[in-house]
Amino acid sequence: MFIQGLPEEKGTAFSTYQMIEEQRERIERSRPLVIEQIEVTEQRRRGKIPLAIRSLSSKMKRNPMKRSSKMKIDNNHKLLWNLERTGRRRRKNPLRPYFQEGQLANSVDILNKNSAEYHLNQPQQRPRLYLRSSRTYLVNAYLQPPLESQPGAKYKTNNPWNSIKNAADTFYQFSRPHTVKGTVFSIISVSLLAVEKMSDLNPLFFTKLLQAVIAALLMNTYVVGLNQLTDIDIDKVNKPYLPLASGEYSVGTGVMIVTSSLTMSFWLGWVVGSWPLFVALFVHFVLGTAYSINLPLLRWKRSPVAAAMCILIVRALSNPTTYFLNMQIQVYERPVVFPRSLILATAVMTFFSIVIALFKDIPDIDGDKIFGIQSFTVRMGQKWVFWICISLLEMAYVVAILVGSISPCLWNKVITVLGHSVLATTLWARAKSLDLKSKAAITYRT
Repeated sequence: MFIQGLPEEKGTAFSTYQMIEEQRERIERSRPLVIEQIEVTEQRRRGKIPLAIRSLSSKMKRNPMKRSSKMKIDNNHKLLWNLERTGRRRRKNPLRPYFQEGQLANSVDILNKNSAEYHLNQPQQRPRLYLRSSRTYLVNAYLQPPLESQPGAKYKTNNPWNSIKNAADTFYQFSRPHTVKGTVFSIISVSLLAVEKMSDLNPLFFTKLLQAVIAALLMNTYVVGLNQLTDIDIDKVNKPYLPLASGEYSVGTGVMIVTSSLTMSFWLGWVVGSWPLFVALFVHFVLGTAYSINLPLLRWKRSPVAAAMCILIVRALSNPTTYFLNMQIQVYERPVVFPRSLILATAVMTFFSIVIALFKDIPDIDGDKIFGIQSFTVRMGQKWVFWICISLLEMAYVVAILVGSISPCLWNKVITVLGHSVLATTLWARAKSLDLKSKAAITYRT
């Protein structure tokens, strides 16, 4: 691979995009040092070369001239390596590079005054530095993970806290944050519906709530992880930032996380001894597996109706009912009843679940077309599906306003009517201003 920053000639526009496009084929077949941003600035500083390269690795090899007989330096000029983050000059060792042997890079050419050319053709090969040319330019580059999915593509670092932070962030992305938040909020909401008086908020309530949330999150990790394992090729098109699609996790790591999450979820549900909780976990497991796994009569995500029914049953019917009964029976030991608040929550979640089933495919239209997933978005188009979803959400708010308006309690009536009216108005205004052609605007990543 060969990536270089070329000098800007008079009257010629320097295009980073064009340069990257020309190198795309080579980049995809190698472990590259990707030039994300290139700034060309004429600077003449007493023969010093302002070369700033930001490396994600904190391991720096020092005094390469002592190790490499292939190093050639023009004696008329000195090469000054500057670390972009600090900008400080390295006067004691001006030839000190900020690269590590064995990094995921093949070679980089950066033309400066007397030009610096840095090569690392193979892992564990010693660096070679050449000087040529007679112009001064500044090139900003940084290391990125490979574009292709490769196991163990995570960069090493000496800082243990950075390693822990990177591992936690990768797992967080693997667990799909929006599903984690939806699971936590829905369980807390329906569990609070079982509270009839302030004394019901006792330590036993919070203990059972925490157990239910942990078990549900483990099962959620299994479901979303299985979906990513079966959709690696699709995610490389639709969601290349996911750990499996980007190569941060290998397939073996994904299988290990999914299997352990499923085992711990069922184990916790069994130890707690709550049959409503175990039913909730089992329903989620069955439908989540049928939704993703590619076996005969399964992989229901290929059918838009079957996919919508999976999400509807789990999010709108199973979860509200079972987690409410978990508190009603296991904590308060009350008879099985279905209050009006639970019925309203189920009705609202029915609308929301249909919207989730339709909305989730709007950003994924490109990959679904390529791999033959006949979602409603592929069949009807993004615009139609988007406004159907907005209409369903507005209908859910109208239902909530109507139910709140007949409440015998004045404060409940005021809060429900005004609150949902504000939410409905805000939703409509935001929907009108959304650009459906921008994938960043319709993609939720955190």
